[in-house]
Amino acid sequence: MAHQISVFAENRPGRLRKVTGLLAEAGVNLRALTITGVEKYGVIKLLVDKPDLAYEALIAAGVPAKKQEVIAILIDDVPGSLYKVLSALAERGVNIENAYGFLTHESDKAVFVFEVEDPKQTVELLREMGFKPLSDAEIAAL
Repeated sequence: MAHQISVFAENRPGRLRKVTGLLAEAGVNLRALTITGVEKYGVIKLLVDKPDLAYEALIAAGVPAKKQEVIAILIDDVPGSLYKVLSALAERGVNIENAYGFLTHESDKAVFVFEVEDPKQTVELLREMGFKPLSDAEIAAL
C-alpha cells in the first residue's frame, strides 16, 4: 500500500515553501504534489519517497498533516490505459474520491494515484484484475 501526506494550509504566500523546506531538511524527496484551494485554505497532497519521515517532520514543526493510504498503480503511457483502469473500477462500483497522476522516468510508464473509501478492498480488486498496486518502497524507487 502507498501513503500520501495531506497538509492543511492557509492559502498565503510562503506556505508551500515552508512545507517543502521542512521536507528537504528531513531528506524527503517529492514524487508528486497537488494543491486544492478553497478561498483562504487549501490541502497540499504529497507523494514522497519516505512518508513516515515526512509526516513526523511536519508534525514536529507544528504543521497540520495527515498520513493516509492511497492506491498508486503503474500504467502504460498510451491512450486508453487510464480508461481501462477506471472502467474496471466503475464496473465494480468503486468511486474515485480524489486522484492525480504523473509520468515516471521511463518514457512509457505513468503512475495513477487515487483515493477510495476502502483502499484495502480496492487493492484486492485491482490485483484480481491484473493490476499491481505500488508500495511506498516502489514509489521511492521511481
